[in-house]
This record gives sequence, C-alpha cells and structure tokens, in this order.
Amino acid sequence: MNEAQLNDRLSQPSEALKSDLRSLRGDVMVVGAGGKMGPTLARMAKLALGDSASVTAVSRFSDPNARKLLEDTGVKTLCCELTDPNDVAKLPRCENIIFMAGRKFGTSQGACETWEMNTVVPSIVTRHFADARYVVFSTSNVYPFSRPEDGGCTEDTTPAPVGEYAVSCLGRERVFEYAAAHYGAKVLLFRLSYAIDLRYGILNDICQWILNERPIPLGVPAFNCVWQRYANEAALRSLLLADGSCPALNVTGPETVSVRQAAMKLGALLGKQLRFEEEAGDKAILCNSQKCKGLFGYPDVSLDEMMHMQADWILSGGRCLGKPTHFEEQKGNF
Repeated sequence: MNEAQLNDRLSQPSEALKSDLRSLRGDVMVVGAGGKMGPTLARMAKLALGDSASVTAVSRFSDPNARKLLEDTGVKTLCCELTDPNDVAKLPRCENIIFMAGRKFGTSQGACETWEMNTVVPSIVTRHFADARYVVFSTSNVYPFSRPEDGGCTEDTTPAPVGEYAVSCLGRERVFEYAAAHYGAKVLLFRLSYAIDLRYGILNDICQWILNERPIPLGVPAFNCVWQRYANEAALRSLLLADGSCPALNVTGPETVSVRQAAMKLGALLGKQLRFEEEAGDKAILCNSQKCKGLFGYPDVSLDEMMHMQADWILSGGRCLGKPTHFEEQKGNF
C-alpha cells in the first residue's frame, strides 16, 4: 500500500455516513484541518456529501501537500490564523463544524502556547460561529489513570487530567460548554484515544523503539487505539448527536491492549529482537468505548490487521511523520 492508497482508505465513507451527512442542514467546515487527521476527515466528508453541500477546510496549511490533497477532492481550503480574532472574523459562517485545532507536542516547553491554542482559540471560534453545531476533538487524557482490569473510563467518569496539556484540553471542553450555555451552540465532545494512520500512532511508536533497539517502556502498561478511518467516520456522524447538553463520546477500539504483547507481536512481524524496561506500571489512561460501538458498530479494521499493516508499512519504507504520541508519559509532560 502506497501513501495515496492509504489516504484513500482512510477517507472512504460508508453508506451510513452518506445517509447521515445528507440529512444534515447546511455545509460542513473542518477547523484545524491541516493536522494529522484533518485531511483524510475533510476528504471523507466531501466524498460522502458529493455536490449536495460544500466542505471547507480551515488551517494555516504549513504542509502544501495536505492542501493539494483536499483541493483535488473538491474541498475548499482557507488559510487562517486561528489565534487572531480578526482573521477568524473573515471566515464564512457555517452550520456544522468539526473542531480539530489544538496543541500537544512541546507543552512542557511552551505551556502558554498550549493554553492559547487549546482554550483561547475555542473562545475566538465560538464567538464567531455562535450557535453552530460542533463536534469538538478532545482526548482521553482528560480522564484519570486507571487499572486495565477495571475496563476503562466511561463518559460518566469525572475528569481528572494530569499535566498542563490534559488540563488545557479540559479547558477546551469547558469553553465549548460555555458556548452551548450562552450562544445556543450544539456540541459533542469527541474524546479520541489514539488513531492509527500507519504514518504515526502508538503502533508506529512501538515499531520505532524496536527498530532503534530501545527498551520498550512499560510504565504505562496498556493502551487503546482505533483505525483512523473509523474515527473519521465517527466524528462526522457525531454531528447528528451534538446538542445543548454537550454529551461526551469515547472513541477508540474495543480492546485494552497490553504494551508488552503488542511489542512482542510487532517485533516478530519486523523480525527484530526486543528488550523491555524491567518494571511495569499498573495504571494507564484507558477508555471504555461501549457507547461508541453501540452507535456506530465495531471498528472495521481489527487490532491484528492494524499491526500487520503497520509492520508492512515500516518494512516497505513507508513515510513516518516523526510525531510520537508520548502515550508512555506518566506525568503529563508532553
């Protein structure tokens, strides 16, 4: 599978998504569309909607290839500095917004920039779009650490974020809750736990440790992950679930995955020996995704298939983005 084929696979809409999106009133805008997931999500929206509605992608677009990929699919692209209220004020009004803008990497070195991106930008955007319908990308990091045997946090678990990145993500959620309470916005909080794209993600992280002969850290002993196509589709279909009560939705795969077992499997597929850190932890940030599976079904790509695809991607020289997830971080210092 080459990169174009990967993009196509991650962007392919189902018939259920086509039906859902065409029942929506108005156009769709993806704010912060230039990141890791945004291009394939915006493409999926356009492929699902066809000519029935427009899809607009908003970003700084520091990667011209991402912009070209979108425009070649018929997605309108707009450059915008989201931290500038005057620039945001120039954006056309839109009824349905997928909000993906945020900052994670470098938080420990630039906390103020992280807070601006994760809390100030949502305030700017919600003041401009006011009563729009939003699916707001959030993270499982808003939850407390728990033991794998406990089954993961549900949407009813009280947030208890660790570290400035996670706290700022809870801040982003609260800003959108404010917009629902005061501007009439309809909101769904999309708490994603690690999408797998092959060019990045937890499985890629583990493969890089193996290839670089680094000992596999086990301080965080388990994780959740999900195929990115499923996450893209769940986000778009969740537009229909947004309302003034700001429901949350955990989006991830059905398994609680052992880091040790995943590393052993990937090591075998890569034909490499591996080493582990001696001491394993007993807690991780884990999600229960039963609500999501009830709404949208099981992910269409299994964990085993993802691991085989990831190893094949690495062995065939597939591009890696060099953006580790840092899922192994235990103190929130991203």
